[in-house]
Amino acid sequence: MATPIDPTSAGFLLAENRNMPMHVGGLQLFKKPEGAGRNYVREMYEAMLDVDEVAPLFLKHPYRSVRTGAQLVWKPDEQFDIEHHVRHSALPKPGRIRELLELCSRLHSTRLAWERPLWEAHLIEGLRDGRVAMYTKTHHALVDGVSAMRLLASTLSTDPDRRDMPPPWGVQPRRRTTTEEGGGGLSEVPMAALRGALGITAEAAGMPSALVKTIRKGLKNETSALSLYAPRTIFNQDITGSRRFAAQDWPVERLRAIGKATGTTINDVVMAMCSGAMRTYLLELDALPDRPLVAMVPVGLNAKQSQIASADGGNAVGAVMVQMATDLDDPARRLGAIHRSMKDGKEALSSMTPVQILAMSAIGQAPAILTPMLKMQGIVRPPYNLIISNVPGPRTTHYWNGAQLLGTYPLSIPINGMALNITCTSYDGHMAFGLTGCRRTVPHLQRLLTHLDDEVVALEKAAGL
Repeated sequence: MATPIDPTSAGFLLAENRNMPMHVGGLQLFKKPEGAGRNYVREMYEAMLDVDEVAPLFLKHPYRSVRTGAQLVWKPDEQFDIEHHVRHSALPKPGRIRELLELCSRLHSTRLAWERPLWEAHLIEGLRDGRVAMYTKTHHALVDGVSAMRLLASTLSTDPDRRDMPPPWGVQPRRRTTTEEGGGGLSEVPMAALRGALGITAEAAGMPSALVKTIRKGLKNETSALSLYAPRTIFNQDITGSRRFAAQDWPVERLRAIGKATGTTINDVVMAMCSGAMRTYLLELDALPDRPLVAMVPVGLNAKQSQIASADGGNAVGAVMVQMATDLDDPARRLGAIHRSMKDGKEALSSMTPVQILAMSAIGQAPAILTPMLKMQGIVRPPYNLIISNVPGPRTTHYWNGAQLLGTYPLSIPINGMALNITCTSYDGHMAFGLTGCRRTVPHLQRLLTHLDDEVVALEKAAGL
């Protein structure tokens, strides 16, 4: 049975092209359980194929025809082939992390075909230290980063001896849980809220005071939920379909100590790490603009006691536009400026209802989505320079059928006019950074990892640690 596709998800589908695949991804590293045999990875792969029932989220694909009135709908795949979606791969020798990241970069570069459900999972062996990797990708029309993280968490256990766990695409046993993020799927958002995002309902009409204030701040190049100005950088140009992915993690305690010593949050410290790394990287390329870069930082509606991202799919909406202070050479001053910028942006959102946040998000995202669709790069000033997301993950050690999850690293979506995306996720005491960029537009992307590490050291020194 066909079901309508919500406007946000339809936008991700329609914006997609060969140079701009619109899927999010994840790389997980597992440690084999004690006593695992030589064929363990093959057995792990076969267990992932052998599911009693595939979850509905992983069976639907986009479809439109005369019968649907040319509207996009979700339609179940009546010829579902799990071996097309779940694949077994191996790395070439010497099996370093470098070879793993190169493989993930290539896999992340290819589009998902609309005639099949929009996801893939690749179980990867051949790492010389014996670890097992899994790269997954899922179209942003199905899930966002928060939903993907929850979906992963729902298939893991804190019990290393448990052996009855289905993979993410298997139907999960129903259980009532309470998490600090809240619950709720896209289907729980009333259509009135979605219509409100398009300015139809009376509630959205109540936006003027918040909108006027936000636009005024945007025009003055101050922080708010809306950005109307960002300097042009090497990131704000057309991209190719080829991707480069780099990843690394840092202990959360190091970042928390910096925040505690400076009166800022871990999110502020993450943003300051990115700011300092971007400043050094662009200086090396002689490409640092005089004015500070602007980052779009997505936030979920749970900030307003509502949520539309869950393991059932959906997309969180809302964003803060953060001044990155890349024009300042002092790490402490950059951190202070970012803290104020984040605080101002959150205050702007706190004055709005969930419907108004949806509407503001639509206004804020319009330049980023419409500019590449209308081929207006270079004509229209970019609304922001890059996207930086922070997605919370499990805080304790988790396992999948005895295999210990050692780390999880996010891959995201560069778009035309926005060639770099930085996504962070926390897991088991570490903050993992996943950097996804256009291979041609963002040269030597892996150098940013060194600059991020240098910035942690610089922030610790500035904080007196």
